[in-house]
Amino acid sequence: MERPVWAPEGVDIQYPSPARMYDALLGGSHNFAVDREAAELAIKLVPDLPRLALSNRAFLRRAVRFMLDAGIRQFLDIGSGIPTAGNVHEIVHELDPTAQVLYVDIDPVAVAHSRTILDGNERAGAIEADLRKSGDLLTAVRETGLIDFDEPVGLLLIAVLHLVHDDEDPIGKVSALREAVAPGSFIAISHLTSELRPEDASKLGVQSVNHAKVGIHFRSRDEIVALFRGWDAVEPGVVELPLWRPESERDQHEKPGRSLGMGGVAIKK
Repeated sequence: MERPVWAPEGVDIQYPSPARMYDALLGGSHNFAVDREAAELAIKLVPDLPRLALSNRAFLRRAVRFMLDAGIRQFLDIGSGIPTAGNVHEIVHELDPTAQVLYVDIDPVAVAHSRTILDGNERAGAIEADLRKSGDLLTAVRETGLIDFDEPVGLLLIAVLHLVHDDEDPIGKVSALREAVAPGSFIAISHLTSELRPEDASKLGVQSVNHAKVGIHFRSRDEIVALFRGWDAVEPGVVELPLWRPESERDQHEKPGRSLGMGGVAIKK
């Protein structure tokens, strides 16, 4: 497989990554053939999977707008993925050009493209860090100078915690972030769920391990709710993605009762 000119050196293009597969599902162009193959196989198993990707993106937009309306002016997007239309900094800076946004991802391709898009933007940046090493991640965030943990932060964990294994303590990783931020901070989490379509979730989970070598963990609603431990939920709590404060019919990418994703927003008081 020939390495594209935009691919950073050292990136293994023989194996798919969650960020690039998500980009492929959204119809993006910054992915490799192996990512497209993995995404296509997943779609064969669950044909409406692209709708989940769109639903997740719409949830992100609504959660960011909600936080902006609540007065948040700095956002930490962990597991931000490949830049695509409707990036967090675009949503934020439309309302307040002085707000700060920091993208964090483990995939160097995602980070490289984020930095290209943000070149010359002093109010936004991107770093490579691993959520599973929360101490190192927080240190790297502080070193950028973009996020002031003494002021409220909008934490975004969108479609990333289902990549953290149970034995890697996802609840503990979220708790470490909660301890680091000031009261008045918000968190938004979206997560793949087995709650409503256990058979489809099982098929995708097996495919993620056997073919994509990613290891995606579909969790029940109760398990997703547990990730918010120590935070105070914002209404309507943890619900199917299209049911979290939809703004119009265009947010209904998935039919209620059929979503493979759940999400919610909460505040630290």
